[in-house]
Amino acid sequence: MDVRSRAALAAAVAALLALGGCTASGADGGGGAAGVDIGGVSGTPGAAGLRDPYFPRLGNGGYDVTHYALDLRYEPKGGRLDATAMITARATQNLSAFNLDLAGLTVASASVDDVPAAANRAGNELTIRPRDDIDKGDVFRTKVTYAGVPATITDPDGSQEGWLRTADGALALGQPTGSMAWFPGNHHPSDKATYDITLTVPAGTQAITNGVRASERSANGRTTSVWHVAEPMASYLATLGVGRYVTKASATPSGLPVLTAADPTVAAKSAPLLARIPEIVAWQEEKFGPYPFSAAGAVVERTGDAGYALETQTRPVFPQDAFTPEILAHELAHQWFGNSVTPETWKDIWLSEGFAVYAEWLYAEEFGDTPAQRSFEAAFAVDANWAFPPAEPPAAENLFDPPVYQRGAMVVHKIRQAVGDETFAKILAGWPAAHRHGNASTADFTAYVEDVAGRDLDEVWDVWLYGNGKPARPN
Repeated sequence: MDVRSRAALAAAVAALLALGGCTASGADGGGGAAGVDIGGVSGTPGAAGLRDPYFPRLGNGGYDVTHYALDLRYEPKGGRLDATAMITARATQNLSAFNLDLAGLTVASASVDDVPAAANRAGNELTIRPRDDIDKGDVFRTKVTYAGVPATITDPDGSQEGWLRTADGALALGQPTGSMAWFPGNHHPSDKATYDITLTVPAGTQAITNGVRASERSANGRTTSVWHVAEPMASYLATLGVGRYVTKASATPSGLPVLTAADPTVAAKSAPLLARIPEIVAWQEEKFGPYPFSAAGAVVERTGDAGYALETQTRPVFPQDAFTPEILAHELAHQWFGNSVTPETWKDIWLSEGFAVYAEWLYAEEFGDTPAQRSFEAAFAVDANWAFPPAEPPAAENLFDPPVYQRGAMVVHKIRQAVGDETFAKILAGWPAAHRHGNASTADFTAYVEDVAGRDLDEVWDVWLYGNGKPARPN
């Protein structure tokens, strides 16, 4: 996400309804056909939430998702989405029921391994009760058919996520919780999965999402495209754009496919910088190691279609007014820091944003003749960057405040000063390699850095990562 002050989603989800009853329900938890025989079960329900420090009800316990197959049909004129989600998961306990996160929308039916299952709604929790128990270790497939007009989620500071209507379509953004507005899932960053996404939109309109486009066909006034995301992806990094885009395909020097899309009203203005994506990715590979995904690119929307840029996996999204070389370097760096190595919890988000801001400083050092030390000193001078330690935001609404970004980058710079450029280069490339396609915590990171450095760095952690207040001097 670009540097901005942004409150996280503050609305708490409602308490879990008693299990059983109807096979499906609308967004208000009522309705649906009754009478499903759920049989005998011996397991227990999976937890309705993973106790994240800032979003305790986000995500769900009892299973690990391995793959999402989403089939989405969108009508821009009325804003209606008709969809089916097939979710493949492995049970991590004996399950009598489990939850999926889903905001709004009406669920028509649900099944587990092709057998109808009871489905109940309580706020953003969709509870699925299969006819038979699911044993620990079993791989099972849950199918949810649903429809409606997806919701735009407005955070307390006025920023918006979820499903954003645009003049010619829609844009879906999901940090930190907005992906639940358009598909059911285990929407916590610790549960990453691969994806296949099929998008059907009116002919003349294009649909863009993450990964590699495997096929596209038009028939009966509709265009259907099929996309494959081969590497694990946290659901908050999923995106979907529908509109009359100007697209262009290219490749990096190593042959990595690059696909860009721009709203036609901003396509000409954004084209020169979009054309630099292969060059910038190649430069970042020199710094951060091999690019971690099967595709790269970007989506540029009109100013106002989104209030911020976001590092959506393989295809970051930018409003035109935030599409600058520095922010492009920031969001592309996230493909290593945040997307491939994803925070274990939302408390660890500084690891993503601190490195992404530092990528801006490295870009300025390489291409703008501005040493990273000068960027560090400029950040040090800003009082807002000292409101709290980057590793300890006081509340969910502070997760995207300046200290997470700028002071996070200051931590990275102090590591560079402490270990020297040669060891720092090893850390820059080694950290994303050590946790490639996984999750990592702040404790994982500090232990890794000290292991590579061969000594403890308490002077960095105590003052810059966890310390309260501004040091007397920047050096």
